Amino acid sequence: MVEWLLLALVIVVLLLLFTREVRVVQGQAERAAVKATLGALRTALVLDHLQRQVARGKSSVALTQHNPFKLLQRRPLNYRGERSAAQALAAPPGSWVFDPLCTCVGYVPIYAQWFDSPSGELMAWYQITGAPGPLQLVAKEAYGWQGEVLN
Repeated sequence: MVEWLLLALVIVVLLLLFTREVRVVQGQAERAAVKATLGALRTALVLDHLQRQVARGKSSVALTQHNPFKLLQRRPLNYRGERSAAQALAAPPGSWVFDPLCTCVGYVPIYAQWFDSPSGELMAWYQITGAPGPLQLVAKEAYGWQGEVLN
C-alpha cells in the first residue's frame, strides 16, 4: 500500500511540474508571436516608406495617422480593428488593436501573468513615430515578458 501511495505522489508531483512547464512554454510562444507581429508591422512601415519615396520622391510625413495593419497583405486573425484605448481593454485576450487618436498599436496579452508593465498597464502600447523618415513602432514603456524586454 505504501508503494502505491508513493507512486501516486510521484505522479501528482510530475503532473504539477509538467503543467507549470506547459504554461511557461505557452508564455514563450505568445511572446514569439507578439515579436513576429511587431516585426511584420515595422517591416511594412519601412517598405511603405520606401515605395512612396521611389514612386513620388516625397517623404511620408502625411502617414503619421496611418494604420500599419492596413499595409499587411494578410492581417492577423486576432486583429480587432480600430478602437480607442478604453475600447481596447474590452477586447478579448490575445487581440491586436489600432488607436487612431494616439496612433498606437496595442496588444492585450493572453497570459497576463507573464506580462510586466512599469505603470501597471494591462496591455502593451506601441506609438507610431518617425516622420519625416520611415515610421517606427516605439514601445510607450519598457514592457517585460518572462524577464525579457518586449519592445
